[in-house]
Amino acid sequence: MKILLVATAFNSLTQRVFTALRDRGHSVGVELALGDDQVREAVLRDAPDLVVAPMLTSAIPREVWEAVTCLVVHPGPLGDRGPSSLDWAVRDGARSWGVTVLQAEAEMDAGPVWASVPCPLAARGKSDLYRNEIADAALEAVLLAVARFASGSHTPRSQDEPEVRAAVRTRPPMRQSDRRIRWESDPTETVLRTLRAADSQPGVLDELLGAEWFLHGGHRAHGLGGRPGEVVATRAGAICRATADGAVWIPQLRPRRRPGGPRTYALPAVTALGERLAGVPEVPPPPHWGPGRREWSDIRYREIGATGFLSFTFPGGAMSTGQCRRLLAAYREACARPTAVLVLGGERDFFSNGIHLNVIEAAPDPAAESWANINAIDDLVQAVLTTTDRVVVAAVGGNAAAGGVMLALAADEVWCRAGTVLNPHYRLMGLYGSEFWTYSLPRRVGEGVATALTGQALPVSAEQGERIGLVDRVLPTPAEGFALQVVDLATRWAATAGVQARIAAKKDDLDRREQAKPLSAYREEELARMHAIFFDPGHPYHALRRAFVHKETPAATPEHLRALAAARG
Repeated sequence: MKILLVATAFNSLTQRVFTALRDRGHSVGVELALGDDQVREAVLRDAPDLVVAPMLTSAIPREVWEAVTCLVVHPGPLGDRGPSSLDWAVRDGARSWGVTVLQAEAEMDAGPVWASVPCPLAARGKSDLYRNEIADAALEAVLLAVARFASGSHTPRSQDEPEVRAAVRTRPPMRQSDRRIRWESDPTETVLRTLRAADSQPGVLDELLGAEWFLHGGHRAHGLGGRPGEVVATRAGAICRATADGAVWIPQLRPRRRPGGPRTYALPAVTALGERLAGVPEVPPPPHWGPGRREWSDIRYREIGATGFLSFTFPGGAMSTGQCRRLLAAYREACARPTAVLVLGGERDFFSNGIHLNVIEAAPDPAAESWANINAIDDLVQAVLTTTDRVVVAAVGGNAAAGGVMLALAADEVWCRAGTVLNPHYRLMGLYGSEFWTYSLPRRVGEGVATALTGQALPVSAEQGERIGLVDRVLPTPAEGFALQVVDLATRWAATAGVQARIAAKKDDLDRREQAKPLSAYREEELARMHAIFFDPGHPYHALRRAFVHKETPAATPEHLRALAAARG
């Protein structure tokens, strides 16, 4: 069918629906919901058989849903209504939830039901759940609804039915007053649920060290505590704040926007607070993480038999200069261990999205910080590419983009969770790219496909990635089960003769490639292009970075998405 996606943003869920529908042979266009007139014009221009809205914060115009069937994804179970559905579920500690696909009508969330799919809710942040459990259920519901619509024989379920009407629950928007943390009395579990329900937007507004901040993210701290509300420690850029019965780690802060001032954005908490943290001790993580260790850190290493697992998880998938250097140090330590297989990644949610644009934007000299960041991630990728004494597996449990994709491609094997979305391109940020992409990407998919991927700048599903050679293995597992499945596969594989044969061939293969063209040449060529971009104040990269960091609303649907409609005729 000819399907038009209408969405507030081309976000992770919209991209996942986009790639899945295209993988199944549908002709898919995208229009951002930037105004009623633009949506009307897009539907008139594109003449779709069906409109699907995976993520929409405004109503579809009446003229549109009267002219063509419009299916809206609501992140709540049958009967749930309201704009803060998932926020309430996380804050209330719900362990099961669902996603419903409704037909757009005059009343929000009240149209006929085309599909409703249940899902579990792990004890995770809202944004993590949205990209994983909610996205899994949403995709299943969308595909079911699309198939039912295509059949021409399905009648959607009216919400006027007594059974459905009895389940209707309309919840109000969640305000900051609903998100308030009472540090003196709230136990750690309550604080965690409150923080998780606001991650990554809008954050929890709070007073801290003489200023107002939005708190982003939350992890339980073990063995730490103090006067409730007090910052008692730092680790890996995060602050540890005492609760009534323990403490929580908070990775990011965003200053409250001043009236009439520019939009603010999240930064690592230690970076945001700066000198305000004078005297607060830094508590490093244990050097080795056994299976029973539960302390939070953004980088962990553990071993099971002949397999090492170096996992990392950075908010939003962004990797600053400091984070890249710490991960490189951990990688080198892991490579000093007597293992045959080293798994890089393996956590749920984002794998990596490359350099940290927020930290770059906040730096006194963004060009210099961009340069430092790209060199730091290049050092990490080069270390992976030149590892010849063991097999390296990139375990991609969540989405990856730009340099994050190239970090994964530096490994010998790329294993992705089913449903992962990859964006192997840089063009939308005005960048040429580095991280040895001119070496790794063509080696994987060939020059022609590499040119198409980087030029079209469209997302690729893990399943499509496997078909074109970008991915070696797709693991059909829920988000919570990904790490365990990776452990099982990697530890069993490490004991096979095939791994030893693979290791024996690695050095000769790298030597042959170095003779043809050294890795240093790829790096120099890429960095020469990036240096020219970073240190040109008028280059589009700087304006595009600012727009991304400050979440500026685009004036129109981006050209690379508009081109989809033109290509469809």
